[in-house]
Amino acid sequence: MLAVIGGSGLTQLANLDVSHREVLRTPYGEPSGAVTFGQICGHPVAFLARHGYGHTIPPHEVNYRANIWALCKRGATAIVSVASVGGIRADLRPGDLIIPHQILDYTWGRKMTYHEGRDSAVVHIDFTEPYDGALRALLIKAAGLTGVAVKDSAVYAATQGPRLETAAEINRYERDGADVVGMTGMPEAALARELNVPYAAINVVSNYAAGRADSLNGISFDAIDAVLQESMGHVRSIIESLVGCGDPSCS
Repeated sequence: MLAVIGGSGLTQLANLDVSHREVLRTPYGEPSGAVTFGQICGHPVAFLARHGYGHTIPPHEVNYRANIWALCKRGATAIVSVASVGGIRADLRPGDLIIPHQILDYTWGRKMTYHEGRDSAVVHIDFTEPYDGALRALLIKAAGLTGVAVKDSAVYAATQGPRLETAAEINRYERDGADVVGMTGMPEAALARELNVPYAAINVVSNYAAGRADSLNGISFDAIDAVLQESMGHVRSIIESLVGCGDPSCS
């Protein structure tokens, strides 16, 4: 079963034929909200709104451990994260869709692992490639089948939030090698890896990052909303194509 975690701009899957919703409990507290189950083109899909269905949970307060745990324990065999980002790289424009391949983590204070506490053994995971390669390839293929253009690689800078970044911070992230900036990519990817569940992401460029192009002197939130409304339709098309790909990780 494919699980989709929706971020800003994607609080529901309009193409999901909903069967039921479940409020799940985990050893790590409550997820962001009830998990919605249903089908897309006859394939089972679960959906969870990362920030809650009323978009009330800021990035640094999302219970990432509960979210990933709940989806995995309810049968998710692959997780696709959908998140809006600011574009740093010069060729990335609002409305562009990206399948990122690497992460820079600037977050702090978040619960980053399931393996902690005096009675828990230390567990190290290999995180050389933070996103699952096979699932990334399927997303790129699915986009191609729908005719939706995607950038097939980018380095995602995960920041603490909830404030947006300063222009100087964006310059720093660019020097570090970042192409896009967001607030929720970590620790989701690492937690999914700890549970051995394939995880990949679709990033939607909602705006130029601070200090760039038309965000030179500030960022327009009205413009962000307009971009997300249009772009999330393309995201839904990719997900619909993905679940019909016939790969075991998608069904």
